[in-house]
Amino acid sequence: MTKTVYEYKRPKTLLNKGTGFLAGYTHSLNPYTGCTFGCSYCYVRQMPVSLFRGDEWGSWVDIKQEAAELLQAELRKAKSKGPVTVFMSSSTDPYQPIEHKEQITRSLLEVMAEERPQFLLVQTRSPLVRRDIDILLRFGSQVRVSMTVETDLEHIRKSFTPGAPPIQARLQALRDLAEAGVPVQAAVAPMLPCSGNFAELLRPIVSRVCIDDYWMGDGSGGKRTRRLGIESLYEQLGLEQWYGPTAYRTVYDQFKRLFAEEELYISQQGFEP
Repeated sequence: MTKTVYEYKRPKTLLNKGTGFLAGYTHSLNPYTGCTFGCSYCYVRQMPVSLFRGDEWGSWVDIKQEAAELLQAELRKAKSKGPVTVFMSSSTDPYQPIEHKEQITRSLLEVMAEERPQFLLVQTRSPLVRRDIDILLRFGSQVRVSMTVETDLEHIRKSFTPGAPPIQARLQALRDLAEAGVPVQAAVAPMLPCSGNFAELLRPIVSRVCIDDYWMGDGSGGKRTRRLGIESLYEQLGLEQWYGPTAYRTVYDQFKRLFAEEELYISQQGFEP
């Protein structure tokens, strides 16, 4: 296991304009640069932030210092120009392990709870998000926590994302958030091979599910993912039938039997404010 390299950086800006897949948001917000979860299929591996770094994606993280003060100033300025909607985060996990210690994400939530954007989506695959239920509740219906649950099969999770939190822990976090009254969704994104009981597992926990795949969701019609060589992993596991632009229909149809149409979202639509 390579040792993660952590560096402290002072960014000049935190709020980035929402574009492409996130065009429904005025801004995206990343508390860190880099991500130790290092998921095999992560589209960020093919983005300049990763390519120009030279080091393996997942082996380094930049911690953004004085982020709260910077966000407060930027948020006030942005809000003076019109409604603000924020997607946190587009190219890192705001609750990766270093957040336990650094609490950058928590400090940014504090700022946003004071200077409330019109809507905030928190995208994570980490149960650590539970720690911040107290702040998330202050947003009322102006927040949604979107928890990545790409599969219900732990051995598949280990094959594709060995550095990410276990599926059961994420499901428990979703349960705890929902029971506390925080609006949540399960993001089956990108959809990985799963069992025929996946929908049954999620039905008691959430009333909103977003299903996405590499072709719709990697921002390049699947080209970025293809360059990562993910297909060979499916071949090694003998799961080629799960790799293709129509494979998501199987899972969508399974969910359709237990979820109403207005509870199911496909790709970009499910992440919109």
